[in-house]
Amino acid sequence: MAEETQAKAPASGEAPASQQAPSGGPGGGPRGAGRPGGGAGGRGKFFRRKKVCKFCTEKIDAIPYRDVRLLQGFVAERGKIVPRRLTGVCTTHQRRLTRAIKQARNIALLPFATRH
Repeated sequence: MAEETQAKAPASGEAPASQQAPSGGPGGGPRGAGRPGGGAGGRGKFFRRKKVCKFCTEKIDAIPYRDVRLLQGFVAERGKIVPRRLTGVCTTHQRRLTRAIKQARNIALLPFATRH
């Protein structure tokens, strides 16, 4: 009797549980959905290039806190410091960058947060 109920589709019109896509995370969709190059086995058309540190390639040692244009590129729209996994900056330069951003905030060159 239990086998008969599993073979029939649910009354709501959904596919049986065995035919549904597995949910991968908090989004509820399949794993890799929404990511470029994601999906089963990584068979995407996108190739993600390895991120290189901007400061290492341009050989910038000191990150000036007065250079607001440079620092704004590493601050999100809401005022948060963008993490290095998104920007591609190396660890040492990310620390120096964070220190420069905080120093620029303290002397009111950069905002702490935006108004909403």
